[in-house]
Amino acid sequence: MYQKELDNGIILQLTQGQHAKALDTLQRIVFPTLADEERMSERHYLHHLAVFPAGQLVLLNGDEVIGMTSSIRYHFSLEDHTFLDVSDNLWFNTHEPEGDWLYGMDMGVHPDYRGRGLAREMYRARQEICRQLGLKGQIIVGMPNGYAQYAATMSLEEYHQLVVAGKIYDPTVSTQMRMGAEPQKLIHNYLDDPQCGNGGVLMILSVDKKV
Repeated sequence: MYQKELDNGIILQLTQGQHAKALDTLQRIVFPTLADEERMSERHYLHHLAVFPAGQLVLLNGDEVIGMTSSIRYHFSLEDHTFLDVSDNLWFNTHEPEGDWLYGMDMGVHPDYRGRGLAREMYRARQEICRQLGLKGQIIVGMPNGYAQYAATMSLEEYHQLVVAGKIYDPTVSTQMRMGAEPQKLIHNYLDDPQCGNGGVLMILSVDKKV
């Protein structure tokens, strides 16, 4: 069972059923501009634990749930897809028990705890899960959350190219690239979130990369 105590006393561990209600609340705090039908709820989290318990993690500060990440095993493909398609409308029944990649569905940290490297710790934990399961690495679809401030002056495609080239810093995608994630393509209409122009940047993080 994965569990790690971080330097600041915060615990990173596998999600348990008692965390589901707090995760429901945290989704709304972490993803305020995401469409309601694309936010995970308590019942979704409980189902994830039945489908693939080894891929679900929470950050705890005492009894408070302050962060989370969820994932499934999957195959790698460059075909366009949507978040709802790949997640089976958030239920994760698309999980492939023999899939050779860990597809990260979401990751978030409560705003009060950001800037402490907690997201990086979750990526490291997912890398460890990949190693334990013999997977090739992580599939990440990064949300270009900085696009909103450029939307009036350039297309999402232009923004994506400048971010990948290192000419614009995106708070999510650029950070993921610095950890070793390799951009593969821009997926238009990946989800319904105006903050990122409804798009996502498909990336891979090979298991041999040290996050």
